Amino acid sequence: MKILFATSNENKIAEAKVALGTLGHDVARLIIDGKSPNFIEPQADDIEVISKSKIDQSLELISGTKFEGCAILVEDSGLFIDGLGLFPGVYSSYVSRTIGNQGIINLLEKNPNRQAEYRAYSILYENGKYWNSMGKCSGQISTEIRGSNGFGFDPIFIPNSGDGRTFGEMLQSEKDAKSHRGESLRILCDHLRAPLK
Repeated sequence: MKILFATSNENKIAEAKVALGTLGHDVARLIIDGKSPNFIEPQADDIEVISKSKIDQSLELISGTKFEGCAILVEDSGLFIDGLGLFPGVYSSYVSRTIGNQGIINLLEKNPNRQAEYRAYSILYENGKYWNSMGKCSGQISTEIRGSNGFGFDPIFIPNSGDGRTFGEMLQSEKDAKSHRGESLRILCDHLRAPLK
């Protein structure tokens, strides 16, 4: 099926193309009037709530357009740091743009608790049916920025399931195999493989 991903993040689209492409699905960015949707995010601390709002807004946006009836994918993710009271969480994108990786390192400078968890919640809508999935990846926040691959907080996040490198030091295929978004997309693929009841 043709899946339109409601995001402006090309890195997310690349990950979705790889994961959903294994099932023969074609993923492309949802563009309306030459641009990606501009969502109004609800004031919520739960990425599931934000993802559900994004899918509802996406379906409203494509109603009456040539995209009506297309499959739509939305995803919201965040980095939840234990030592910062699960901050930045749902505000991760804003925090990444404003204080960046060095800002997070500075906030944790005297904090011994560097445990963190990346979470991603995906929703795929197609022909009246919703598929939902949550992916998680536990790890630690590095004391320094390492690597230039990936995006966002990848250069300071060290997955527990890895070899000590940050996501920013890994190849995309290595990151996909361990990441929260990779897990969320794999669960989504399992849902799509399951026979309809």
